[in-house]
Amino acid sequence: MTLRPSDGLALLFSALLVTACTPQAPTEQQPPTPAPIGVLEAGAELGTAVSVVFTEGPAADAEGNVYFSEIRGNRILKHSPGGGWTEFRNPSRRANGLAFDQEGRLIACEGAAPGGGRQVTRTDLTSGEVEVLADQYEGKRLNSPNDLVIDRQGRIYFTDPRYGDQAGRELDTEDVYLIDLDGRLRRVLTRPDINKPNGIGISPDGKTLYVADTIAEPREARVMAFDLAEDGTPSNGRVHYSFGGGRGIDGMAIDSKGNIYGAAGNNNHPPENHAGIYVITPEGELAGRISIPEDAVTNCTFGGEGLRTLYITAGKNLYEIRTMNAGSLAYPPL
Repeated sequence: MTLRPSDGLALLFSALLVTACTPQAPTEQQPPTPAPIGVLEAGAELGTAVSVVFTEGPAADAEGNVYFSEIRGNRILKHSPGGGWTEFRNPSRRANGLAFDQEGRLIACEGAAPGGGRQVTRTDLTSGEVEVLADQYEGKRLNSPNDLVIDRQGRIYFTDPRYGDQAGRELDTEDVYLIDLDGRLRRVLTRPDINKPNGIGISPDGKTLYVADTIAEPREARVMAFDLAEDGTPSNGRVHYSFGGGRGIDGMAIDSKGNIYGAAGNNNHPPENHAGIYVITPEGELAGRISIPEDAVTNCTFGGEGLRTLYITAGKNLYEIRTMNAGSLAYPPL
């Protein structure tokens, strides 16, 4: 079956694919929100690239294919240029965040839901070989690797929160880890610097690490910024942007100008901030929001021609929209 991008904000539904997660109508009408100035191409409209169930963790390769996780279906799907899609891995061991390293290998955070790997793996797309990069810290199993980012040197940062069922949990804290170039695993952020980390990104100059973090009591969802040393160690944590008590960033991407594109908000639970891609400047100011009509908006990445297509996972859809600035990624190169 081939799914093609829709026009405007129209959604594509497939009776063979959509088995759950049909969104409820918002309880109040969303106010019109202008798109961020200088972010999108003139006339750019949001279109559906793929429609499935509970999408997450998109990552684009050099050929323009977009790999993304289907959480509920426990598989990784592959969307090809032109609109076709295939199943890449089933089961995925509850894969969530995905990214490509400089050699074009697929790195996956595998979660803790039933059948989950609770590990970070690397797949060679040529040979199909899967290698476990990290599955425990100091003899204890990881909580539930969630999202990741790869720096220009090839070091892998990933977040390890735990949502939902806490059965089998072995680590007391929810932390940020670094897989170094020699394969050594280091815990680089823990309490009190970070509480419950999720999305993660690195500035184009490699000097700042951004982490989406949530404090439970009193609730505050915020983006934390940390300075990065030459060896990759973060320090000097500070709040870069706060969503207050609303739904903060799940996953994020960063463009070549250093702007954060954060998947956040919710359409169905006013007075929370509405769902969309929140564009936050390097100075910590909100430039605007790319409205997304479906909950829950979960993640985004850059890909396509010139790395100027923003792919967004939300609900049962993979959306796409063209941007003015290229994405900042370790791979693929511009």
